Amino acid sequence: MASPQQLIREAKSTLALAVPIMAGQLSQMLMGVADSVMVGRVGVVPLAASSFAQCLLSVPFLFGIGLLQCISVRAAEAHGAGDRQTTGEVLRHGLALSILAGLALIALVLVTATQLHRFGQPPEVAAGARNFLILVALSMLPMFMAMSLRQYSEALNHPWPPMAIMLGSVLLNIVLNWIFIYGHLGSSALGLDGAGLATLLARIAALAAIFLYVLRARRFEGALPAQWLLRWHPERLRSLLKIGLPTAFQLLLEVSAFAAAAVMMGWLGTVPLAAHQIALTCCATAFMFPLGIAMATTIRISHALGGAEPARIRTIGLGSIALGGIFMGVSAVIFAFGGESIAHAFVADHEVARLAAMLLVVAAIFQCCDGLQVVAAGALRGLSDVTIPLLTCIFAYWLIFLPFAYLVAFHFGWGPLGIWAGLALALGLEAVLLVGRFLIKSQPPR
Repeated sequence: MASPQQLIREAKSTLALAVPIMAGQLSQMLMGVADSVMVGRVGVVPLAASSFAQCLLSVPFLFGIGLLQCISVRAAEAHGAGDRQTTGEVLRHGLALSILAGLALIALVLVTATQLHRFGQPPEVAAGARNFLILVALSMLPMFMAMSLRQYSEALNHPWPPMAIMLGSVLLNIVLNWIFIYGHLGSSALGLDGAGLATLLARIAALAAIFLYVLRARRFEGALPAQWLLRWHPERLRSLLKIGLPTAFQLLLEVSAFAAAAVMMGWLGTVPLAAHQIALTCCATAFMFPLGIAMATTIRISHALGGAEPARIRTIGLGSIALGGIFMGVSAVIFAFGGESIAHAFVADHEVARLAAMLLVVAAIFQCCDGLQVVAAGALRGLSDVTIPLLTCIFAYWLIFLPFAYLVAFHFGWGPLGIWAGLALALGLEAVLLVGRFLIKSQPPR
């Protein structure tokens, strides 16, 4: 049994790795926010077209993010074992996987771009979204490649330079938006197309910067591929996909469940849907903190696994789970007591703000569960245990949440609160099942 001092020590180490990872995750959110704010000044139609295009891209984008989580797991295992040659091979094959994922997404979007009129949007929105959709889809290829390199660097305990590069790409994107959207420094005013071009160029620059950093940094000497393009190993790709595919599908199922919640809110009217969006935005922002802890936990447990230190695995995981619970406990208190002020910061409509504040009270109840389940899932991913968490996700969201939420919201008259009560139930179940699974898998050898 780990002592409190050991748990605190491991939690501090996890937090030190998690902070730059959190900042890197938030930087990608900031790029989308910056695009929306700057495009919104051009007009309502470009803003609507931007929102429509980003919505279409969200599913394949999230699938790609989940798929590439395998790189940090396998690279961290090899690093923990002191096998620098294998670490380089993980990077090489991970980059190949990111290129394949990026090209598949581009091909899918090019086909979709010819069918935008079938999505029931106003004609001017569908027409305005086409070029922006294609440009942002093209930017996913360099973004996936940069993500692979970033995860490699993080897995080798060097998260700060990639974080700085990611934040720099956000600033570059803002500058390029100013140039291309509004027509400064000799450029034509391209409007929404300019935002897409700015995103593409900023992500290419981020890829170039992080690739040069990895190639030139002395800390990676001996841990880079001896050759980049020859002698591919199918078993190495299968090893990556064994982690990446279940993680990608788990992420898709979770996002789809929240999308289903939004659809059900829409059935209840515009006020519930608006309140749901406000509350969900607050929860998603708070979620970035335990998500960063989960990603750091994956890396540290993979290090311990690769380094044949099974006794540390349980201590690392429990310290991280407690850390995730503490972070979300703080956000729960903020939501419970400051929900009304938070809601009024988003919208002036009193009815929407009042309902959003009520939903944030429900969110306060399940915040700790959300922190526990995501960190426990990250700990299990570090143990290469991804199939059971996927099945747990299917059970909690699709077999429990959806029927329960529909029943209490529409048949028992709970309305919007019923849908969020269903989310609370699903997250609570996931927290219990995943933490229990980790306790079983991390039992020290006798």
